[in-house]
Amino acid sequence: MEPEVREFLQKIVWSLFSVLFWLLINTLFGLKFGFAIIENEHVIGTIVFYTWLVVSFYFLFKLFKRLWKSHL
Repeated sequence: MEPEVREFLQKIVWSLFSVLFWLLINTLFGLKFGFAIIENEHVIGTIVFYTWLVVSFYFLFKLFKRLWKSHL
C-alpha cells in the first residue's frame, strides 16, 4: 500500500474511533446515569455534564482540525 493512502486511511480510522469513543462516553454518562435528563434530582451533575459536553466537543474539533490540516 502506498504511504499516502495508508496515512489517509489511518486518519479516517482515527477520526471514526475518536467520534465513536466520544459518543460512547457522553451517552454512557448522559443517558445511563441520567445526567442528560434535566430534572430536579441531578442539578449539579447536569450542569457538569453539559459543560463537559461542550468542552470535550471543542477539543474534539481541535483534534480534527489538527489531524486534517494537511488535507484541507
